[in-house]
Amino acid sequence: MWVHDIDPVLLDVGPLTVHWYGVMYLVGFAAAWWLGCVRARKPASGWTEDQVSDLIFWGAMGVVLGGRFGYVLFYNFDQFLADPLWLFAVWEGGMSFHGGLLGVIAVLWLWGRKHNKSLLQMGDFVAPLIPIGLGAGRIGNFIGGELWGRATDLSWGVVFPRAADGIARHPSQLYEFALEGVLLFVILWWYSSQPRPRMAVSGMFLLLYGVFRSLVELAREPDAHLGFLAFDWLTMGQLLSVPMILVGMGMMGAAYARTK
Repeated sequence: MWVHDIDPVLLDVGPLTVHWYGVMYLVGFAAAWWLGCVRARKPASGWTEDQVSDLIFWGAMGVVLGGRFGYVLFYNFDQFLADPLWLFAVWEGGMSFHGGLLGVIAVLWLWGRKHNKSLLQMGDFVAPLIPIGLGAGRIGNFIGGELWGRATDLSWGVVFPRAADGIARHPSQLYEFALEGVLLFVILWWYSSQPRPRMAVSGMFLLLYGVFRSLVELAREPDAHLGFLAFDWLTMGQLLSVPMILVGMGMMGAAYARTK
């Protein structure tokens, strides 16, 4: 058992406060830009490094805005109804991956209309770039001591002071880092390194993320104000992942069916 005592603040000088979580976001965006440029340099990629830079910038806006809106609407809708302006209180924290995904999809659609690229074409290019950012974000969650797991008696259990109960818990943030960050990146980067049918890479991303997130949710403590939605095990994260799994399976099936 280990007691979490990491300072979530990296730098605190006068009015300037830099949190590790924010730094992890920058790491994720920088990694996506670099990996995108690597792919863009390949012959017949159909992309330029300038396009990658522009897309990553607007994609970052989609992640932040969509992530915040998703957190408010999916996880704290009652508070939003009581105080609609709370939607814009980004300094209080709170981000949702599923909301961020919708934000990115919206940005890709708008950006693609300007640059004559289809949503599926962009999705296949962007999907392998996302897991590094997901992994970095989960490291930020762990450093911040938030989104902890359920109680455990395993030797690697962690006591999170913010949980305020002194109970050792699963470091579910690190589980998500390993699955949604490292493993998902390795699979997608390998899978997309060879020509694949249109929308197969995007479908693979949706399918695997949905599966990995659903598995980790079995060890993650559900949001206190939501609890379990049904059956004493179904969480909001799992419920939101079901459409991803179904759509991902459908996209991959359709992609390979077209090639036949």
